[in-house]
Amino acid sequence: MRSPRLALAAAAVLAVEGAALTVFALIELVGLGAGDAASLPTALALIVLTLIGAVALIAFAVGTRSGHSWARSGGVVLQVLAIALALASLTLQPIAWAFTLGVGLPALLCFVLLIASTRAENEHLAAENEPRGE
Repeated sequence: MRSPRLALAAAAVLAVEGAALTVFALIELVGLGAGDAASLPTALALIVLTLIGAVALIAFAVGTRSGHSWARSGGVVLQVLAIALALASLTLQPIAWAFTLGVGLPALLCFVLLIASTRAENEHLAAENEPRGE
């Protein structure tokens, strides 16, 4: 048996992150409509890239739940980027603790879940492939 609980938990965190990015893009879209953008092309590009990231996170969530290694790998990469972003935010003064913790803690949790899910999957496969003494 694979690691369904770990995979489900990791997939849930990835899906929530994808939903959060979608909400952020919608907020930015509303701000764009209100005329808050200094540069329309730049604002549109940021919104599109944010939506691409949200779609990727949701795809990784679905793939992780299904046990696909490409989804776990992609999820790990995005979690490492999120952790790096959270750590980089510590260099700004004043420190935006809500942002730092809101991005960093879920990313760290998801990273740990993805790695644990992968390890459990590999241990299961190794146990299946061991020769049995008869």
